[in-house]
Amino acid sequence: MKIHLTSVFVDDQAKALRFYTEILGFVKKHDVPVGEKDRWLTVVSPDEPSGTELLLEPLGHPAARTYRDSLVKDGIPLAQFAVDDVTAEYERLRGLGVRFTQEPAEMGPVTTAVFEDTVGNLIQIVTQPR
Repeated sequence: MKIHLTSVFVDDQAKALRFYTEILGFVKKHDVPVGEKDRWLTVVSPDEPSGTELLLEPLGHPAARTYRDSLVKDGIPLAQFAVDDVTAEYERLRGLGVRFTQEPAEMGPVTTAVFEDTVGNLIQIVTQPR
């Protein structure tokens, strides 16, 4: 068994797609209209185009909004992405205007940082020990 798909709830799918592709570097995998305004919109890592897909899911259900907003209020990231070097990625993303809520910090064997994804979520980046 392996993870095939996971999602983040987003306020605006077009804005999310721009951020996740142009800023974070993911690539669009699926973009299928669903209903009048929503899309089945997924991105993947360019390093693993057949790997786990991230669904940029429209924030339609009231419970999803409450859940996501509560996590943000408490400073809890919705997702975690692995990077080779958190400090280097932090500097690169800050240079592109990304707002961080946690600067790089060593937490035992890992280094983490947390940023806002511009569509309502906190995302953590982490460097795993080698």
